[in-house]
Amino acid sequence: MNQPQTQSQSIPETLLARYQRVRQASLDLAAPLEVEDMVVQSMPNASPTRWHLAHTTWFFERFLLAPRGTGFQPYREGWDYLFNSYYYSVGDMHKRPERGLLSRPTVAEIRAYRDHVDAQMAELIDRNPGDTELEFLLELGLNHEQQHQELILTDIKHALSRNPLRPAYRKDLQAQPASSEPLHYTEFSGGIVEIGTDQSGFCFDNETPRHRVLLNPFEIGSRLATNAEFREFIDDGGYQRHELWLSDGWAWIREQNWSRPIYWSQDLSSEFSLLGEIELDPYRSVCHVCYYEADAFARWSGARLPGEAEWEQVAMNKPVSGNLLDQHNFHPAGSDSGEGISQLFGDTWEWTQSPYSAYPGFRALAGSLGEYNGKFMCNQMVLRGGSCATPQDHIRPTYRNFFHPDARWQFSGIRLARDV
Repeated sequence: MNQPQTQSQSIPETLLARYQRVRQASLDLAAPLEVEDMVVQSMPNASPTRWHLAHTTWFFERFLLAPRGTGFQPYREGWDYLFNSYYYSVGDMHKRPERGLLSRPTVAEIRAYRDHVDAQMAELIDRNPGDTELEFLLELGLNHEQQHQELILTDIKHALSRNPLRPAYRKDLQAQPASSEPLHYTEFSGGIVEIGTDQSGFCFDNETPRHRVLLNPFEIGSRLATNAEFREFIDDGGYQRHELWLSDGWAWIREQNWSRPIYWSQDLSSEFSLLGEIELDPYRSVCHVCYYEADAFARWSGARLPGEAEWEQVAMNKPVSGNLLDQHNFHPAGSDSGEGISQLFGDTWEWTQSPYSAYPGFRALAGSLGEYNGKFMCNQMVLRGGSCATPQDHIRPTYRNFFHPDARWQFSGIRLARDV
């Protein structure tokens, strides 16, 4: 596995410098927001921005500072309860759907909390040079924070979309026109292949262990599906044709009365973005579709979604580059590559047809951190490749994202595959 890349520089980034850079990136993402924006929770699956800023700080306090600090005292009593997410091994937590009801602590208090923990973490790092356990836990915490950086953007996008004024997250940026080459397929012979990490760099436990799988011959689309192609699906009655949908998906879209992607306007002429309401560019990659929508579109297209092992074989040894968070576009683009396979990283997460489950021989991390991934391996689907909201040094070919099949507030899109 390729080790996650850091910023380009001639001198290797120190552990403390990486910590400070990632932590500052969260504050930079929150900077365009008003205080009022940061306290809003628009649905049970989303969280207020200020909760993300506090929870990621709590992670370092609870799992790095508390076990190693002599005479450790938490920053504030009761905040363990407020900012724990799902770690039952360390205690109960405030109900997730009610995070938006917490008017206190204030945003200012949470910023002070971050400053306090960052100062303590700097001392901890300085006192423990070469401590491999600390380095692993620190890297885990930073990758956890980068996950929440993406959630800051997806969650505030949903919150702003519920405002009738359709305010922009970034008023100073404009969406750039996209282009897209004709879709073609590249064939792969299949065979017995290996997937998963070789542990030559940081990874989450759900990427382990590396193991062999048998792939039948397949072919995969050269780019992501576009708005224009998804519009054709809609115009052809895609949301009214039960034969295209999985049973659960058909029941769900009828219950929710879905007829288009979540952020598309009713007349299909525009979409809401972090840059405000923008014209629906036909060449831009369609995003914010759930697994059910992606699967129905694939059936309509005479294709299917790729398996995660197929996707990994295609992406392995490809450079991790694309329209990722570092480009600050905050929205998917199109494909300008006429040859090869493009958009493997960035733009949108790509739904696969693979259920999120354990690899053969999987072992969760010991202790509380074993709750991080393993206990969610049920009733969710795997996505690959990162999005326009994913930091570049966070994503890699073996990375496994996962969401419930009805989730579509994430930057999730579609790549087609076919049997040979």
